[in-house]
Amino acid sequence: MNSLDFEPIGYITSCYKEKFGIPRQPGLVPSAKAQLTLIDAFDHESVRALEGFSHLWLQFIFHQTQSHGWKSLVRPPRLGGNKKIGVFASRSTFRPNPIGLSVVKLDDIEIHKSSVTLHLLGCDLLNKTPILDIKPYLPYVDAITDAEGGYAQQKPEVLMEVDFTEQATFQSKEASLRLGEDIPTLIKEILALDPKPSYQNNTEILDRIYRMKLYDFDLSWQYCENNKIRVLAINLT
Repeated sequence: MNSLDFEPIGYITSCYKEKFGIPRQPGLVPSAKAQLTLIDAFDHESVRALEGFSHLWLQFIFHQTQSHGWKSLVRPPRLGGNKKIGVFASRSTFRPNPIGLSVVKLDDIEIHKSSVTLHLLGCDLLNKTPILDIKPYLPYVDAITDAEGGYAQQKPEVLMEVDFTEQATFQSKEASLRLGEDIPTLIKEILALDPKPSYQNNTEILDRIYRMKLYDFDLSWQYCENNKIRVLAINLT
């Protein structure tokens, strides 16, 4: 069998509009919301009894990196971006087949006529991500308590303290009212994980301004001394 053909079963609508700033694993930003809307071929029957599961496995395509190819050796962020390991010992987005696997929390199932939308929490999925499959998370077999995690044995520590300028505080409240979401908490959860490239040293990037697109706004921040991040502005894009 030389090739396999797959068709997406649905697409993600996410708060993450670009790759930069997305947490490197699912569940690290609990406030990150997304919706998975199934294509018309899948009606309410396809999700019957799914509401009984709190979490789901999603198989998806790294649609923004699949054209970039892959290499046998990669530099995982957990090792500082300097040490090389085999691609199959990593969760790099640059893979021989651009398939990702993510576990997410199922918040709600919305069924409207023939349309089915799953509301998800704790996502690490880029907007418009194509989904290949959904499987229920089974705690008795999927949560292996004595599993070894190699170089990523522990959950990443919260690295940065995040505060807001007066302008950003006002803008984040305005964004929260407009979107109906807790934008300050979402921003803090994302930035506390230190989204900059792992090879960049904190002392070398002081006062440099970073940006990412979140929902419909452009978030900007800078690194300060003592492992602090200051949110500068939240501007509509």
